[in-house]
Amino acid sequence: MKYEFTSDLVTGNQLIDSEHRHLLDTINDLMDACGQGKGREKSMEVFRYLLSYVNKHFADEEKLQARANYPEFAAHKQFHDNYKKTLEGMSQSLLADGPTVKTLGALNQQVAVLVSHIRMMDKKMAKYLREHS
Repeated sequence: MKYEFTSDLVTGNQLIDSEHRHLLDTINDLMDACGQGKGREKSMEVFRYLLSYVNKHFADEEKLQARANYPEFAAHKQFHDNYKKTLEGMSQSLLADGPTVKTLGALNQQVAVLVSHIRMMDKKMAKYLREHS
């Protein structure tokens, strides 16, 4: 299953939207690597990049929120921190077991969580940033 950056995911913030597009593209690259039997090395390489990019993206969002005194900053940051921990745990599973059906299923679940977060929390945050910048 390919993930697309559809109109319901657009926040209206150029930086956030471009990073969300890139995140989904990276997830698609990981899924392709796993699905094509590229082996653990390629899967881990893409997954490490995904982890790194998630860290960058969340840090960028948090900087924007802090500058605007976003009232839901603490809850948003807590989501980010928990999400990163979950992905780090998944990287251990991927390293130990390789790109198994179980690992890919878990990744799909986390992508669904991320997409929901974008639709709800990020769009709300971007609206606040537009109104208070």
